Amino acid sequence: MVCVTNKREYNDDYPDKTLYIPGPTEVRDDVIEAMCEPMFGHRMDRMTDLYTTIVEDTKAFLGTDNEVIVLTGSGTEFWEASTLNLVDENILVPTCGSFSERHANVAERLGKTVDRLEYEWGQAIKPEDIRDALESSDTHYDVVATVMNESSTGVRNPIEEIGDVVADYPDTYFVVDAVSALGGDYVDIDEHDIDVIFASTQKAFAMPPGLAVCVVSDEAYERELDSDSASWYGGFQRTLDYYDRKGQTHSTPAIPIMLAYHKQMKYMLEEGHDARDQRHREMAEYTREWAHQHFDMFPEEGYESQTVACIENTQGIDVAETIATVDEEYDMVFSNGYGSQLGETTFRIGHMGEHDLESIRALTDAIEDVAGL
Repeated sequence: MVCVTNKREYNDDYPDKTLYIPGPTEVRDDVIEAMCEPMFGHRMDRMTDLYTTIVEDTKAFLGTDNEVIVLTGSGTEFWEASTLNLVDENILVPTCGSFSERHANVAERLGKTVDRLEYEWGQAIKPEDIRDALESSDTHYDVVATVMNESSTGVRNPIEEIGDVVADYPDTYFVVDAVSALGGDYVDIDEHDIDVIFASTQKAFAMPPGLAVCVVSDEAYERELDSDSASWYGGFQRTLDYYDRKGQTHSTPAIPIMLAYHKQMKYMLEEGHDARDQRHREMAEYTREWAHQHFDMFPEEGYESQTVACIENTQGIDVAETIATVDEEYDMVFSNGYGSQLGETTFRIGHMGEHDLESIRALTDAIEDVAGL
């Protein structure tokens, strides 16, 4: 392997930028300051107070009776863990963009047999296709794994309706990657029989990166007990049993980020799940209207994301140059399209977390100015 990266010394002389990327996103100053408390041990009573508070506050915010796990790591951890914990052999993964495809790739790397239900990028997964796949296949699928918010394409998949379909197949479990949506897009987890749903804190939760949040049904927990290949770090039994016994995590967590989580979750509870959902809905609707005025939306109509807008570059602007100029002149950062497939043909705006209509308008005004719209 040839290494071509040279050391670039980190310093403290960087200008502050307002983040409109699909994550990480903006974090309140006092939430960042919460990470600066003196260090304490992860087996002290203080840790039990901290961890039980953030777990139970998360349950209250999401309105779920299911179990909650908060671990140090990214949401990617639960791609692996849910696959190891629930899949003996076969998993059905509908793919409609980069992250759903990556979920399928993870399962293959773990030695599972993956059947893809493939959609063109920009199209949404359809519940009736899931039903057809489950009914027509001779294969028994241990899991159907779906992305809620395909941030590479700006598609919001109808996971509620998909969950209702999978619920008709009691020996098949429903796993949802909600990394870039949970906390900013309301979903009734229990009502729609979602067995596992997970997210990362640096997206719609508006917290620093470094924690993964996972909600687990009793049925998924019981299923993992029969698994010979359950994850060690993200095993449902290991994490949840340790919480029941000790009120802590089984391994040393990122305590400062949990302190930030504790602070931010109080704000989220104060705002409320419904109100937070409505604020995100308003930002998404404004961004879509603006996009249709100047460009077009890339996702299939009616399936646009509530947290990330993927905008089709119908004007043929220089996306990279526009991003760079907005960054330099306005200290605002938004994102190009995802990867080589969509890099210059789309761009993305993250309207999630602590943003509101005023801050999103400030960005779109800046884009209009720079692009001459």
